[in-house]
Amino acid sequence: MEADLRHGRDEGVTKGAASQVLCRLEEIEDGAGKGFYFTQGAVERAIFVVREGDQLYGYENLCPHLGMPLEFVPDQFISADGSYILCSTHGALFRIEDGHCVSGPCLGANLVPVAVGLDGKGQVTLETKERAAQ
Repeated sequence: MEADLRHGRDEGVTKGAASQVLCRLEEIEDGAGKGFYFTQGAVERAIFVVREGDQLYGYENLCPHLGMPLEFVPDQFISADGSYILCSTHGALFRIEDGHCVSGPCLGANLVPVAVGLDGKGQVTLETKERAAQ
């Protein structure tokens, strides 16, 4: 399944059979997140990746409460104290490691995870279903 990936309005993300390059690891500040948009067929999706050291966590950029994007300001996904993913619309807080809501109107709900990884070249990748089946 081919996907057209971009960060903001930038194009030209490398595509591969098993994964698609989103960015270089150093483009995501440690303890921060970065959003990406891509299309699969006619459907546009928004995702984001949070970095904690070399550990990466990917989620769809939709609050489970009303289906709105989590951030008001591009790439601002983390709470002020750096401990949680924050929904800027409702103030909901989600654990970084599993996307589980611990506070707010969607308490107990979860963000939808997206499979991301780090390749041998230091690139953050979106894992495709073809890779998961291998």
